Amino acid sequence: MDGRALAAVRPSGRQLAWQEMEFYGFIHFGINTMTDREWGEGHEDPALFDPSGLDADQWVRSLKSAGMTGVILTCKHHDGFCLWPSEVTKHSVAASPWRDGQGDLVAEVADAARRHGLKFGVYLSPWDRTEASYGSGTAYDDFYVAQLRELLTGYGPIFSVWLDGANGEGPNGKRQTYDWDRYYAVVRELQPDAVINVCGPDVRWCGNEAGDTRPDEWSVVPRQLQDAERIADRSQKVDDGTFSRLVRSDERDLGSRAALAGHEDDLVWYPAEVNTSIRPGWFHHPAEDGAVRSVDELFTIYLRSVGGNAGFLLNVPPARDGLVHEADVAVLESLGRRIAAFRERRVAAAVTVSSGEPGDVATAWPERGSAPWRPDDADARPAVTLAFDRPRPVEAVVVGEDITQGQRVEHVVVQGRSDGRWTTLGEAHAVGYQRILTFPPTEVDAVRVELPEFRDTPVVARVAAIGTGL
Repeated sequence: MDGRALAAVRPSGRQLAWQEMEFYGFIHFGINTMTDREWGEGHEDPALFDPSGLDADQWVRSLKSAGMTGVILTCKHHDGFCLWPSEVTKHSVAASPWRDGQGDLVAEVADAARRHGLKFGVYLSPWDRTEASYGSGTAYDDFYVAQLRELLTGYGPIFSVWLDGANGEGPNGKRQTYDWDRYYAVVRELQPDAVINVCGPDVRWCGNEAGDTRPDEWSVVPRQLQDAERIADRSQKVDDGTFSRLVRSDERDLGSRAALAGHEDDLVWYPAEVNTSIRPGWFHHPAEDGAVRSVDELFTIYLRSVGGNAGFLLNVPPARDGLVHEADVAVLESLGRRIAAFRERRVAAAVTVSSGEPGDVATAWPERGSAPWRPDDADARPAVTLAFDRPRPVEAVVVGEDITQGQRVEHVVVQGRSDGRWTTLGEAHAVGYQRILTFPPTEVDAVRVELPEFRDTPVVARVAAIGTGL
């Protein structure tokens, strides 16, 4: 298989901007919050929606404290209740006592996100258990597109339109065949810079909601993985309380040369997103206030997702009073401190490369560099060496490719030098936008990153060694 052809598949501008966001939040809030449900039945009384202390700024501050760069709001979940005053249904906040029927929660969250420097995205469930036209075909598509247009024209720039494949009524219920291409066209028309996630062509679902990550994540994959109906078929079908932690053992390798065999002429750039919730459920349930995930667990998911060539989408559900619960707030603040401390432990080093000019490869993390390193085409085993001023304990190495030039690296080996001897600390296959390789703390005076296998001459954007802080 021609590696250069694989390396020639590149991200769009919107995909590149999304990848650089790295870590962002999901907010599940609505009628289900009031009824203590995960999936509403539809037709719930709008009078139930009256969160007395709702503070969108508190939501956004909580997400930002964790180091997140954006927020996606569940503007409408499967129950059909809209968090904005939609003109095509009466089942919305306009029929509720909240803000005396004059409220618009989508606007409040979008404005709060802008005030705090976060990007804003929307979730609009394709399944609507209240709307009478659901299951009718084009009439329902007209209804859904009308709501999509409202969200994409009234709330400023949108970075993500998050679409799942929810269609959970089962074989004996109403079945709507979604006109995905029509939905995509509306997004491209109204918000051309927005990525369309999951049941969409821009960002791929990692395949579970547990926060599990693949050993190697590839961004160049067969086009068939973009099939929205295939994705929907693997999505949650019933609210049974088990799906959120289900991890399948299949599809662990989607993009190695072996996995791409037979698909060489039909490949796409389709990067992965890891989505999970800070709690067992996606909506807030008082019974789960003692089950908020620990900082250690969330930081591990962060390292494996943001450090595994994927985006990290973490759900944080506000409580019935309209505030993020203090238990979640505390964990988010601690997570933000943990991430900041990790970044601050980058070890200063003198850089040498096996060929070519190093550019700013050794100083371009966590900032964005502008001069990546490209070894000579004849360099059969490209390597970057970071030499320290004295032996230091190191526990991780960050490596990132310049993905504007595709995903090229197929094997990376990290070695450490102690007493003049080199030993292997870690290795992986896929790198892509960013790979964080962790290992037991080891005292070394230099780190070497070798790239023994690649699809085309590597173009490396960043290499950093992370100390233990001791």
